[in-house]
Amino acid sequence: MSGISWKMDVGVNHVPAYQVSGRPFAKGNVDASSAVAVQFPYVTRWFQVTNRSANPIKLGFSELGIGGTNYIRVDASGSSGYGVSEVYELKVSEIWLLGGNGIDVMAGLTSILPDRVSGSIGPSWSGSAGVG
Repeated sequence: MSGISWKMDVGVNHVPAYQVSGRPFAKGNVDASSAVAVQFPYVTRWFQVTNRSANPIKLGFSELGIGGTNYIRVDASGSSGYGVSEVYELKVSEIWLLGGNGIDVMAGLTSILPDRVSGSIGPSWSGSAGVG
């Protein structure tokens, strides 16, 4: 018998991957003057976006979503501080940003590889109900 047929990789429904603290991920000074994807090396347990630009930005889960109406608005920075998103406890392998530069992304990562959330349309949630 060749190979180990019983060995399974950790997937998105593997509860213990979300019960432990996330591996740290930080990407700073992202230029999202035009639509840009921030890809994570592992599926996220949570993420947060800080907008240091003077413009509000769009945060979404597909390019189609930020180009339409299915996005989250992150306020511009101003005299009261930077625009900061909520901490989103979502399992994603990438997010999309549009509208400014000087954007920071922080996340806690699971041990789940991104291809475990990839479907026939790719790694993002483009085309999913309510996403894009």
